[in-house]
Amino acid sequence: MKRKRFSEEQIIGVLKEHEAGMKTADLCRGHGVSEATFYNWKSKYGGLDVLEARRLRAPKGENAKLKRLLADAMLDNAALKDLLTKNCDARGQARGRRSPSGCHEMSDRRACRVIGCQRMTVRYCSRRPDDARLRDRLVALARERRRFGYRRLLIFLRREGFAVNHKRLFRVYREERLMMRKLGSRKRALGSRTPMPVPARPKELWVLDFVADQLVCRRRFRILARIVGAEQSECH
Repeated sequence: MKRKRFSEEQIIGVLKEHEAGMKTADLCRGHGVSEATFYNWKSKYGGLDVLEARRLRAPKGENAKLKRLLADAMLDNAALKDLLTKNCDARGQARGRRSPSGCHEMSDRRACRVIGCQRMTVRYCSRRPDDARLRDRLVALARERRRFGYRRLLIFLRREGFAVNHKRLFRVYREERLMMRKLGSRKRALGSRTPMPVPARPKELWVLDFVADQLVCRRRFRILARIVGAEQSECH
């Protein structure tokens, strides 16, 4: 950024000399500026003192600060949008992670603040051992015994000498997509039911039903009756 040659205090001092009666040509020659620059100063700072000139400069500084804050906020929003839609590489192709720092030339500190993550979490490298032998044997057992879950497969693996707990085995079990499919619910008949046949002769159709009544002493009783016809009933 180009630095100003004259400050506000020096410019106001030059204008004070002109107000004291010094000619414009002599004043410009003495300070090494052109007359156009002098009249530009006069239109901008004419009639102001040093304190008023500083107050005039203050809003410009505030506007520049607000513009910088707005630009930072827009950059953070753009980085988050690209993080959700594109494959942004944070630390190069070697890490293979997605972060806004690689695409938008942001620092790791700022990128972690934008996504709300700790830097130690981003820099963490897994130190888990290679489970290739365990994976191969687990897949082979799962294909042999298709209806066995991971807990029953854990028993077979421990018998073969694998020192593994159920949490580690379950992680590998899910990564290999060996979960058993849940059996669906029982299929029910669709459509309308068959209508009940109409009896052709007496006592051809009978049903069972409970019959309740009350005695004179207000004692209630309940019996199972076989209803033979519309007018007859036999109790058992």
